[in-house]
Amino acid sequence: MQAQTKVNTPASPALQTDQVKGLKAFLKKCKSQKALLLMTVPFVIWVFVFKYLPIWGWTMAFQDFKPARAFSEQEWVGFKHFIFLFKDERFLGVLRNTLAQSMINLVLGFVTAIGLAVLINELTNVKFKRVVQTISYLPHFLSWVVAAALISSLLSIDGIINEILMALNIIDTKILWLGVGEYFWGILAASDIWKNVGWNTIIYLAAISMIDQEQYEAAKIDGASRLQRIRYVTIPGMKQVIVVLLIMNIGYIIEAGFEAQYLLGNGQNIEYSENIDVFVINYGISMFNFSLATAAGIFKTVISLIFLIAANSFSKKMGQGGLY
Repeated sequence: MQAQTKVNTPASPALQTDQVKGLKAFLKKCKSQKALLLMTVPFVIWVFVFKYLPIWGWTMAFQDFKPARAFSEQEWVGFKHFIFLFKDERFLGVLRNTLAQSMINLVLGFVTAIGLAVLINELTNVKFKRVVQTISYLPHFLSWVVAAALISSLLSIDGIINEILMALNIIDTKILWLGVGEYFWGILAASDIWKNVGWNTIIYLAAISMIDQEQYEAAKIDGASRLQRIRYVTIPGMKQVIVVLLIMNIGYIIEAGFEAQYLLGNGQNIEYSENIDVFVINYGISMFNFSLATAAGIFKTVISLIFLIAANSFSKKMGQGGLY
């Protein structure tokens, strides 16, 4: 039987010419934008050093890591720590808390930030508008240590919240709010909104400022009320920004935060306050179980990546665009 010889067909001259032209155009653009490329070099180095090099540490998740041993002397245990995580009832409760806290903060954070941005945009008095923006921004610059101390004071037995509710006859006895686990998710969400809602409005206000003012004038001429202009002009003009931010935030759905939960959490509300980051501190790093902590970190990264890709794909299928 005669063997068949495979002939490599060279690319057509026209295709080679197009590739050369494309390469020349790319190099020309790089040369014309060399200042911008040089400005990105420090950022690229930072990303490589602090985001990619640490991935080498993921090997600890597959070892019984001991700090005093060399890498070649570590004991490899495969998926032992991952199996432990998913069999541990405490971790499953921690995962529930993480998802619940993230979802509540995601929904309320988006609604309040968009709503506040629209309200600020509707203010006609420029001085009052600036005062409102400044006041709403200020809590963002407080550290969570200061914010948590303030929140704890407000919610204590003798705090102003109990005094107001008692004066309005809403409650009969004073409540230690941070001592009741069922209240923690609501307290955390309210605290996060108070601290970050003003800061989160900045990008929405920037998106609103890019809307063509002729659209508002045309809507006024057509007899549209203020609410109708918000519904049919302002919100659609923000849609692309909302979609992009929503996709990015869904990618962080497993990242519920650490500072607020750690500072506001206590032994009485730990069943509702402990999330993955707090779990890693308490049962990983504090107990020198670095392998378990690394396994939990890998789990967070993989789930975040899956959520991000899924949200982006779903958005593109719905015709709303995406990150790429």
